[in-house]
Amino acid sequence: MSVPLYQAKAEMFRVLGHPVRIRVLELLQAGPLAVRDLLGEIDVEPSTLSQHLAVLRRAGVVASVRDDGPVRYALSTPAVADLLAAGRRILGAVLADRDGLLAELRAHRDSDEPRGNLTRS
Repeated sequence: MSVPLYQAKAEMFRVLGHPVRIRVLELLQAGPLAVRDLLGEIDVEPSTLSQHLAVLRRAGVVASVRDDGPVRYALSTPAVADLLAAGRRILGAVLADRDGLLAELRAHRDSDEPRGNLTRS
């Protein structure tokens, strides 16, 4: 029995829902990297990174490549980089909207505060 598309998407986003995994994907946008290179950029234990890479591999988001040297990891498709870029755009828009709302609230703060001595009923 096949999984509904919305459920498959939810699982993919769950896989992406960890800061270490996002950082790995960001670093792999520049091209394939060995574990030692990833460890130089991410402050985690080697075993922790290995577990996150395994999750990303099982989800099909990254692929492992072995030439003559150590195993290197790469994005499985350029669409992963597109997804990260979309996330940055969405986050930028959301934060810009919040900043605009905050500025508006601050601008109108004085007009909302009670003036003089008011009695409570």
